[in-house]
Amino acid sequence: MKTYLVTGCAGFIGSNFVHYMLEKYQDIRLVNLDKLTYAGNLENLKDVEGDPRHVFVQGDICDKELVESLFAKYDFDYVINFAAESHVDRSISDPLVFARTNVMGTLNLLETARRLWQESPECFEGKRFYHISTDEVYGALEMGSEMFVETTRYDPHSPYSASKASSDHFVRAYHDTYGMPTIVTNCSNNYGPNQFPEKLIPLFINNIRHRKPLPVYGKGLNVRDWLYVEDHAAAIDLIFH
Repeated sequence: MKTYLVTGCAGFIGSNFVHYMLEKYQDIRLVNLDKLTYAGNLENLKDVEGDPRHVFVQGDICDKELVESLFAKYDFDYVINFAAESHVDRSISDPLVFARTNVMGTLNLLETARRLWQESPECFEGKRFYHISTDEVYGALEMGSEMFVETTRYDPHSPYSASKASSDHFVRAYHDTYGMPTIVTNCSNNYGPNQFPEKLIPLFINNIRHRKPLPVYGKGLNVRDWLYVEDHAAAIDLIFH
């Protein structure tokens, strides 16, 4: 049985991934870590709380002692890092929180995994660190421009995207410096079940239901790509394996 540390498990994308994995695989154990901030909700995991393959731990990825104790207790084979502050408007009003969680939290996970995995006789054999990022690290596209690819130059424009870009660089640096098996994927905007209501699609739906105005951002000319969250979970599973 392979054991995964899944961070940010009670959030929108993380909880959908947990459901996807438990439905697809019988021989896994998911140790799910979440701080339960405004974006994390245990109701998202209520229907799996009795599943012996699912262990929930409330805590912060920045907590060095907690993360080390979990690695020592469960001897993780894999880390899948969803945990992040992710709302652009919040990052503008409080960028330090985004730097702490998205950069230092990711670095804490990386360093703990590196140190404990390297101490084992097999070192990194059979291990993997998967980091979920965003396409916003590449900046914005003009209409008619070519699509972003993995080699597109990073060009973040908000504290949120800058913090995610920094965490991406740390993940890749741990691969290049220490040989840690790492993966970074950069997804577009997700939508689907259990999304936090401040995000655009549920915000519009709720405002329509309650006959409230629909906010137009900027001049209303922005175009977004949308990815259904269960399709994203399936893509993570495919890339991971």
